[in-house]
Amino acid sequence: MPLFSRRKETEVQSFMLKLLNNNCAELEAMIEGPRLDRRVNLTIVVLVVPFEKGRLQIDRTFATVTKGFSTTGVSLVLNEPKGLDEVILGFRWEMGMKFVLARAKHLNPMGAGFYQVGMQMVRVVHPDEHSELQSLCF
Repeated sequence: MPLFSRRKETEVQSFMLKLLNNNCAELEAMIEGPRLDRRVNLTIVVLVVPFEKGRLQIDRTFATVTKGFSTTGVSLVLNEPKGLDEVILGFRWEMGMKFVLARAKHLNPMGAGFYQVGMQMVRVVHPDEHSELQSLCF
């Protein structure tokens, strides 16, 4: 019996290795070509507040997770292809929140109904610029 369980273990290890290799950022960079800045795979929770015509859409705020970061951008995982041209991203930071204005650069399907949206970071937004942001601080 140990022979068969070892074969199953080898099979799952082989699958996991292939899965990781097919989704490895370093391998993707070889296909897409060099980037100006490096990406870091990092998954954290972020609040997304749509920002349209200079106004926050607080009632449409939702939480999601990040997939990766660079010094100038972040990729978010969405469960539907939302039209997010500009947003305020809220990150938990030092017992509070830090807000950043970001613009969508691309939206790509990931499969199974999930999408990755690439956001370019524009500037830090202070909560006193938009009083509605105060309700998101904790």
